[in-house]
Amino acid sequence: MIRRATIQDVKTIHNALEHYAKEGLLLPRSLSDLYDNLRDFILYQKKGEVFGVSALHVCWENLGEIRSLAVLPPHTKQGIGRQLVNDCEKDAAELGLKKVFTLTYQESFFTGLGYQTIDKSQLPHKVWGDCLKCVKFPDCDEIAMIKTL
Repeated sequence: MIRRATIQDVKTIHNALEHYAKEGLLLPRSLSDLYDNLRDFILYQKKGEVFGVSALHVCWENLGEIRSLAVLPPHTKQGIGRQLVNDCEKDAAELGLKKVFTLTYQESFFTGLGYQTIDKSQLPHKVWGDCLKCVKFPDCDEIAMIKTL
């Protein structure tokens, strides 16, 4: 049910992320950015239909970011998001990362997965490269959360 993304999935990923970006719940990603970072993405698929997407982005020698987590309606509240995050965490551990973080509006969801809220200033400056592209920069209202693997 969970698989690595392929070139053929880029437009599907883009559409899934745009759904939540339009609501201000996710950072929009351009097609170019998705092609550049395609190897970060996984999909939850069932009977040929994509229900959700997520990505693990390596940020530093011991730190990865869970990003672009989107479960499409009407497939929310079925444990798909949890499975996608768990798969990203497993991948992070296999790569040798010690911690993963996320910037999110879904604090209770990530708290339930063992993440702790932190001040954004605790994250390395390298993380903020994507923030410069965000319409909310510099007034970001996302919550930074981290988990030790």
